[in-house]
Amino acid sequence: MSRARGNLLEGAATFVAGLALWQFAGDVEVPLVTLTKVGVVMMGVGAAQAVAGVWQGARRRA
Repeated sequence: MSRARGNLLEGAATFVAGLALWQFAGDVEVPLVTLTKVGVVMMGVGAAQAVAGVWQGARRRA
C-alpha cells in the first residue's frame, strides 16, 4: 500500500471514530476529558490526514 493511500485510509478511520465519539459518547463521564470534544478533535485530525493523503496521491500522479 502506498503512503498516500495509507494516510487516506487512516484519516478516514480516525474521522469515523471521532464522529462516533461525538455522536454517541455524550452521556459517558470520564475524568479529565469530555469525549464529545475528543471526538471533534479526532474528526479534525482525521480530515487533515485524509486531505494529506489525497494531496500526496495527486502530487505523485502529476
